[in-house]
Amino acid sequence: MPLFSNGKKLIKTALTSVTLALLSQSLVAAPQHGLAMHGDLKYSPDFKHFEYANPNAPKGGEVKRWALGTFDSFNSFIVKGTPADGLALIYDSLMEKALDEPFSQYGLLAASADLAEDNTQITFKLRESAKFSDGEPVTAEDIVFTFNILLEKGSPFYRSYIGDIKEVVAEDSHTVTFKFKNGNNQELPLLVGEIPILPKHYWATRDFATPSVDIPIGSGPYVIDGFEPGRSVTYRRNPDYWAADLPVMKGRYNFDEIRYDFYRDSTVSMEAFKAGEYDFRQEYTSKLWATAYEGPQFDSGEIIKKNLEHGRPTGMQGFLFNTRRNLFSDPKVRRALAYSFDFEWTNENLFYGAYARTHSYFSNSEMAARELPTPKELALLEPYRDQLPAEVFTQVYSAPTFKDPKDLRRSTRTALKLLKEAGWQLKKGKLINNKTGEPFEFEILIVQKAFERIVAPMQKNLKRMGITATIRVVDVPQYINRLRDFDFDMVVGSFAQSASPGNEQREFFGSYNADQQGSRNLVGIKNPVVDALIEKIISAPSREELVISARALDRVLQWNYYVIPHYHSRADRVAFRSKLAYPDVRPQYGLGFDTWWVKDNAE
Repeated sequence: MPLFSNGKKLIKTALTSVTLALLSQSLVAAPQHGLAMHGDLKYSPDFKHFEYANPNAPKGGEVKRWALGTFDSFNSFIVKGTPADGLALIYDSLMEKALDEPFSQYGLLAASADLAEDNTQITFKLRESAKFSDGEPVTAEDIVFTFNILLEKGSPFYRSYIGDIKEVVAEDSHTVTFKFKNGNNQELPLLVGEIPILPKHYWATRDFATPSVDIPIGSGPYVIDGFEPGRSVTYRRNPDYWAADLPVMKGRYNFDEIRYDFYRDSTVSMEAFKAGEYDFRQEYTSKLWATAYEGPQFDSGEIIKKNLEHGRPTGMQGFLFNTRRNLFSDPKVRRALAYSFDFEWTNENLFYGAYARTHSYFSNSEMAARELPTPKELALLEPYRDQLPAEVFTQVYSAPTFKDPKDLRRSTRTALKLLKEAGWQLKKGKLINNKTGEPFEFEILIVQKAFERIVAPMQKNLKRMGITATIRVVDVPQYINRLRDFDFDMVVGSFAQSASPGNEQREFFGSYNADQQGSRNLVGIKNPVVDALIEKIISAPSREELVISARALDRVLQWNYYVIPHYHSRADRVAFRSKLAYPDVRPQYGLGFDTWWVKDNAE
């Protein structure tokens, strides 16, 4: 009996060990050449190049671009300072995003990725050929250093974006494992893959939290070749770039030199473009697009003007309320003020009919809430019914429209009724608070003087309601600092969305970030339902559930009137010198300027 009993115990122990070993193996998938958020990867392990890149594009030449404002730092990872444009050119990440898939990545610094099936960890095997621009190898210690320093001293954005990382471990010099707090954050493995990697040896003797124009070291395709403080910065293609022949880089980063010139005024920059001072311009002002892009340079073909259609979500741009201000803490007040923006008149008279009205935070995508909620959406929203406006369940949100002059008068009456319900009264042409006796006055902060023409008609309509709105135009550094400190009443802002929304929603709308200096929750949203729905998006195990959760979030944001929605375009408006060319195949989810080249360098 004892022998038999011990034999059973040994057999049981052996079986348990085998079971645990098999279970352990099942939790880790085979090494992958890429990662996809939902669905399959488009490109196989033996792919040669991205479809939208021309592998035969000639290398060489220079391109000049423009930037608004100035700069005083080459550190774009912290809150302090005004970073120069183009800094992403000097850094590589573990993985490289494909612009023709909603959210997929392929190995760059990492040769492969092993993602646990329960999504609790991911291991990257680094390429031994990867090196920084100073010749030092990229190692697992650099990866560990990067994520620790970003979470400790980086912008609040990183704590929202990758804050679910529990630990980063260097298994050996070229193997690094990320352990997550739980397996619910479906997007986190891909977010880890897209973070720029910093050299530990460079930062060992420098203060990461202090802005500086010391030229940093990276492992990317370009290095900073020179700069004039606050005026220009020049990037030179690294002839020894370690990844030049990788499939993810074939046909990309073709210019030998990229220079950014900084202009204090966008109107001056436009004249400089026409005079030949730089080569490429993406236009965001419809009036300029309709009236300024003409002349002998365009007639001769020296400058080419193009509308390049895209398929990416256009997100939300609008007048953002700072709900930290008592003036805008009441949703009824915010709803009332939305009646002051006459998009139809603005589009016809100022925009030359170039735009479509934005109603959704996920406009131009399947995630926009354009119809009544489906049963699955209702099931998601129902637990929060007593915390939500009734309209979330029964109506489709639409920003106020003005089809004829009578609509403006009716809208003014509607707005005044809402304001009266919120405790405001129109007296002798002034809107007065019933409790304090103070007039309704606020400031609209803008950074581009050209935007005054858009704000001015709204300012006039607000005056009809007895509201005094002043326009304040400030320079770029002051604008950035005021936004970082939430020192504004109303500002023009945007929430750019991707085809696969996720952790960035915390940064845009999450309660945790409402009081974090430098966060992108400019509105100051502190809404537990919004927080809950953001987590639903982040943990969505399928594309269908992601879409359902995004639509539910859209409805909650819409009916809380956090912004006065603006407008959007479904095309990139670009103008460029005829020396530039781009591939015949264009990416659906990005402009893909890194695939362009200088024709003069063709063989």
